[in-house]
Amino acid sequence: MSVEKTPSHIFDLAADEGERRLDQTTLELVATGFIAGFTIVFGVLAMGIVEGLAGPRMGELARVHGAMAFAIGIVLLIVGRAELFSENFFDPIAAMFKFRRPGAARRLARLWSVTLVFNLVGAALMLFVLSAEGALPSGTSEALIRMAQDIAGREPLHTLARAVVGGALVSLLSYLVIAADGTGARIILAYFVGFLLALGPFDHVVVSVIHLGFGLLFEAQIGALALAEVTALAIVGNLIGGVGLVTLSHAAQALGCRDED
Repeated sequence: MSVEKTPSHIFDLAADEGERRLDQTTLELVATGFIAGFTIVFGVLAMGIVEGLAGPRMGELARVHGAMAFAIGIVLLIVGRAELFSENFFDPIAAMFKFRRPGAARRLARLWSVTLVFNLVGAALMLFVLSAEGALPSGTSEALIRMAQDIAGREPLHTLARAVVGGALVSLLSYLVIAADGTGARIILAYFVGFLLALGPFDHVVVSVIHLGFGLLFEAQIGALALAEVTALAIVGNLIGGVGLVTLSHAAQALGCRDED
C-alpha cells in the first residue's frame, strides 16, 4: 500500500534528485540533454503528421488530435529519464534550498546551460535527418510550416505569456512525477501535461525552437530576428513560470509544512 506523500516529503525527494542532477559529469549532462533534444522532436513530428492528415477533414479540431499526438513525446522523455531545459527547475533548486552547498549557483548555471545547448543540438541533428526528401508523409510539411509561422507571427507579449504558462506546466510535471507512485501514474501525468502544452499552444523554448526549425527546413517565411526573439522570450517566460510560480511556491509550501510540524 502506498503512503501519501506530504509536500515536505515530496520536496525532500525532489532535493535528492536535484542534487544528483547537479553532480552529473559533463558527459552525462551532454548525453542526457542530447537524448531529450532528439526525443522531443518525435512529439512535434507526430503533431505535424496528425494535423497534416486530419486538417483537410476536421479543420480546427485537428489541433486537438495533434496535441494528443504531441503528448507522446513528453511520455517518452519522462519514461526515458531524459531532461529538457525546464525540467531542471524544480529539483535542482529544491536541492539548493535543502543542502546549501558552496558553489550551488555555479553548478545550477552549468546544468541549465549545458542541458539547453544539447537539447538544441540533439533536436538539430534529428531535423537534419528529417530534411531528406520523402522522409515525411504528405501534408506534414504544410502543417509544420503553419505552426512555425503562427509562433513567429505572435506579438512578443503573447509569446512571453505563453512561455510563462509553458514553464509552469513542465516544472509542475517535475513536481508531480516525484509525488506520483509508479510508472503508470507518471505516464498519465506526462501525457496530460504534454496535451495541455500543445493544445495552448504554450511555449517551451526547446519545443518552440524545434517548430521554427521545421519551418525554416521547409522554407517558411521566418527570419533570424524572429527566431532569436522567440528563443529569448521563451527562456525568460519559462524561468518566470517554472522558477517563480511553481518552484518557489512549492518550496514555500514545504517549508510551511515543516514549521507546522
